[in-house]
Amino acid sequence: MSVFKVASRYAKSLIDLAKEQGSLDAIKTDMDQFIEVLKANPELRAVLSNPIIKLDKKVNILEALFKDKINPAILSFFKIMIEKGRAEVIEAAAHEFVREYNEVKGIVKATVISAAPLSDTNLSELKATIANQVNAQVLITNKVDQSLIGGFVITIGDKQYDASIAGKLNRLERYFEGQRV
Repeated sequence: MSVFKVASRYAKSLIDLAKEQGSLDAIKTDMDQFIEVLKANPELRAVLSNPIIKLDKKVNILEALFKDKINPAILSFFKIMIEKGRAEVIEAAAHEFVREYNEVKGIVKATVISAAPLSDTNLSELKATIANQVNAQVLITNKVDQSLIGGFVITIGDKQYDASIAGKLNRLERYFEGQRV
């Protein structure tokens, strides 16, 4: 079974548990914290995914780092994953939990890539416009890519809208190449 399928199944079970306990938002907040710790500590990621390190040692490390810092349900969830030999999927399950949480809450992630950083006002207006279009709450991220020359590229899920000057120049070039005889 693929890592994605395994992670998705574990994440779904944690979503169901969190809903049942009425702690979905609290667990999501703690899961974000856990993901940030993993990003900042590649050593921890390596330990969790290393099959040579004993399972009880992995559990002890997680308890030492996260006991009394994250929801006990998350820690128990991770312990179960480790005991079932799925420690290498913990990070993927955490990311999948956040993705499924966003889906449950009707939250859409959007990325806008622009030639220069967008102002807070521009980001707010763009966020409102996207929210009206997709009829959902939007989390927007701005990335800078100077090769766009000007304009922007918006990605929402699997859809992309390219309003960059570089994109327009590329389309124009393809058009003229198609006109050659």
